[in-house]
Amino acid sequence: MLSRLTVVVFMSLAIVGWLGCGHSTHAAHPAYVTVPVSNHVAGFNIDNKSGTLSAMPKSPFVTGNAPSSVTVHPSRKFAYVANAGDATLALYTIGTSSELTEVPPRMATRANPLALTIDPSGSFLFVANAGSNSISVYSINSGTGALGEISGSPFPTTSPLALALSPSGKFLYVANATSGMVSAYGIQSTGALTGGVSFAAGPNPSSIAVDPGGHFLYATNETSTTFTGFSIDSVSGALSVMPGSPFPAGTNPSSAAFDTSGKFLYVANLGSNNISAFTLDAVTGVPTQISGSPFAAGTAPLFLAVDPAGTFLYVGNQSSNNISGFMIDSSTGALKATSQGTAGTGAAPTSMFIS
Repeated sequence: MLSRLTVVVFMSLAIVGWLGCGHSTHAAHPAYVTVPVSNHVAGFNIDNKSGTLSAMPKSPFVTGNAPSSVTVHPSRKFAYVANAGDATLALYTIGTSSELTEVPPRMATRANPLALTIDPSGSFLFVANAGSNSISVYSINSGTGALGEISGSPFPTTSPLALALSPSGKFLYVANATSGMVSAYGIQSTGALTGGVSFAAGPNPSSIAVDPGGHFLYATNETSTTFTGFSIDSVSGALSVMPGSPFPAGTNPSSAAFDTSGKFLYVANLGSNNISAFTLDAVTGVPTQISGSPFAAGTAPLFLAVDPAGTFLYVGNQSSNNISGFMIDSSTGALKATSQGTAGTGAAPTSMFIS
């Protein structure tokens, strides 16, 4: 079984795209996928109607050593890549055809950066440094995309594998793998992190997902068959375990993602090669598995990415070296493979951001 403790991998809701941003009038919109073995980001165009992935002109785009994560600024002018192998961050401008052009030099960060996310205002970039047990925070120049590390950064944490922001941008949540915790931080106007209170999740929490309303958080416990659900205090950001939690999923749940409505939750099961799908109680957040779930995926599904319009779900498959595409039934949450089925990435993908 593949484990993110033995290979450079990452997933967080930062790769899902910016909720609330619908498709433009164009026939397609872009997606970016990190491929660490090949030291590049693969660019795809997603057909708005069919969900088919086609290679972007000029793709792939060169990165540093072992890129683990990619994210796009809310303005859609800039992209950022964490290079886990050489502990750097790379800035790219996004062209008129969605192609990436790197803006040197790369910025040094701390050891083994695995996860990236940007606050809703586009002011700050947060980086999970798994090798140095820290979170780095950078201010973002809105005109150029340039990064500047803020005072007090990096902030200490334990074995961070994934990051998720509250929709308000007030709170940052961190999956702490080896301690079995999820940490909650307040975010000051300067980008500085405060608090760092830890809440028990389960064995090796590897991914966290916050619903679009900011009411609930779910953490996948990768070395088990469960995921843990929490309610979020909107004032303090504190977490409270849901009744009945942890909830059953497949084998080695590795990633979680919401549809854009917040009605459906999806969990990728790395060990059983499938996707569990759930409806959520609007008041308690307690999940109920939907009819037909789980849905077959590729081999070793590591991460999930939901299209910003909420029409498609994409799954990154580590061992089959491809991306599976599914259409989301907006009424039931059921998944149906797109006509394309899968798109190859050449080697194991580790993250995807859909813009």
